[in-house]
This record gives sequence, C-alpha cells and structure tokens, in this order.
Amino acid sequence: MTRYIIRRILQAIPLLLIISAVLFILANAMGDPLASFGGRRRIRSSDRERLTRQLGLDQPALVQYAIWLVGNDWMKTDINGDGIAEEYGTRKGVLRGDFGTSFLERRPVLEIIGERFKNTMILMITSEIVILVLSLIIGIYSALRQYSVLDNILTALSFVGYSMPVFWLALILMYIFAVNFKQWGLPYFPTVGMYDLGTGPTIGQIVWHLVLPVTTISVISIAGYSRYVRSQMLEVINQDYIRTAYAKGLPERMVLFGHALKNAALPLVTIVGMDLPLLLSGAVVTESIFAWPGMGRLYWDAAKDSDVPVLMGILIIISVLVVVFQLITDITYTYLDPRIRYE
Repeated sequence: MTRYIIRRILQAIPLLLIISAVLFILANAMGDPLASFGGRRRIRSSDRERLTRQLGLDQPALVQYAIWLVGNDWMKTDINGDGIAEEYGTRKGVLRGDFGTSFLERRPVLEIIGERFKNTMILMITSEIVILVLSLIIGIYSALRQYSVLDNILTALSFVGYSMPVFWLALILMYIFAVNFKQWGLPYFPTVGMYDLGTGPTIGQIVWHLVLPVTTISVISIAGYSRYVRSQMLEVINQDYIRTAYAKGLPERMVLFGHALKNAALPLVTIVGMDLPLLLSGAVVTESIFAWPGMGRLYWDAAKDSDVPVLMGILIIISVLVVVFQLITDITYTYLDPRIRYE
C-alpha cells in the first residue's frame, strides 16, 4: 500500500503542473484585471501603464506563469540596472507556498482564502453529514421494503428532488420559510449571511442561518445518493454470501451493516470522493443567493473581477483536493472490500 501511495503522489505532480498551466492561461484570458481597479471611474492611461508594469501584466504569459509558479527571485535586472524582481515585489511562488497578492484587495491570496474557507467548511461539512445520513437511511429502507407504498413515494420524491435546479429550490425555500412564515407570524428562517449583526456569531445564530442553505444543498444530493444506495443494496442482498450469512443465524443488523452495506457502499464512496472537493470549494449558486461568505462566493467575485491570483489559488486548491480525495477513495476501497489490493 505504501508503494502504491507514493506512486500515485509522483503521478499527481506532473498532472497538477499541466492543470495549473492550462488554468493559468484560461484565467488570464477571462478579462482585464485592471477594469475594476478604479471602481466606476475610468483609470487614466498613465496609471494603467504603471499598474500593468507593477503587476507584471506586461510580461509574456509564459513568464507570468513562471513567476506565479516558482517566484521571481531568478529574474535578472533590466537595461537600466533596476531589479525587476524588486520592482514587482519579490515573490516566492506557489511551489514555496506564496500564491501572490489579490489584485483588488492587495492582500495575500492565502489570507483571503483562509477567511472564507472556514465558513465554507461549516456549511459543507454540515451538509455532507445530513446528505450521508439521510441517503443511507432512505436508500437502505427503500431496498428492504422494495415496491412498498413508502418506497414508491420516496422514489417519486427522489426524482422530483434530483430534477430541481439549485437556484429555483433556494428561492422557493426562501419564499416559503422566510417570507410566508414571517407573514403568518411563525418563526421564520433568515436568508442572508451567517448571523445577525446585532447578535453576533453565536452557535445558535450560525445554526439558525444554516438551515436553508444546508437544505438547498442537501435535497438534490440526497435524491441522487439514496438511489445509488438503494440499487446497490438490492443487488448485494440477493448475493449468495448474504443468504449464507442468514442461514448461519447471524442477526439481521450484522448481515445488513456488517456485510451488505460495506460492499454496497463502494459506488457511493466513489461519488462522495468526487463531490467532496467541489463541496469544500464552495457552492457558488447557494452561497451567492444566501450571501454566505464562503469559497463559492469568493470564486464568483474573483471570476467576475478577473482577480487572477485569487482565482488561481481557489482552482489549484480544488485540483489538489481532487487528487487527495481520489487517493483516499482508493484506500477506502481496500477497507470496504478486502478483495481489492494495489500491490
């Protein structure tokens, strides 16, 4: 297993370099990062020229990528003898943990991402717990009570939930549980931010503000995940080794959770391993609608304003998380199914 992990890590290095190069080219082609510097006022040509030179935007794309990746310590002085690296500001590069400075906020990228990442973790970890627990309960019950009335109802609701667009579901939840509940005199859920400014970030406030965003994220995923669990459980519980376990007199709980669920969980582990990096990178639509100050909203703002350093920081973190979680998924396979070996 150790050799397999080392081999996967070594394979991931050139892959991440190729991904970073492609993302850098695409991010720089999105728009003019200086367009939003002056707010509503037009930037003077002299200021534009100065900013372009200070930010290194006058360099070829390959040079900009090299500076972003390995820093500008290697840059030589120009004809006038002025240090180019000093003029742009010395950077260590991404490989040494320096993701640069935001074009708009003029703060380190990792500092900005760090502030938003913890907010996204609160939202996404809560959502993932809700998704996994309810998906397993619904999927296992539907498989054990196949074609029952409740199974048919859950199946219909799953198809409805899976087909609903995220933005539509978010707006419907806001309209019912915030607007209408307030008009009816019922306790209503907040729709903006993580907490009320007058109260502060207390645990109760954060939990209360989590309800609608978590519901929006969870409904569609639960609808999809529960169908995978149901189909895999139906396939596994009809296998010979499950009938043998029952014939030996093992309790039903041990057979279902100790044998059937472990093998039925393999496809679910694959899907969760693919979804988790995207969840940790934030939900753009949900965070924007509910004004949740997380990674998804930060990504949208950076893309809208062509803030390339922040945009690249988020995309690279997502790329690394995808590689890491795919490796964790492969390792989890060996625990769930002892027949799988990577030696």
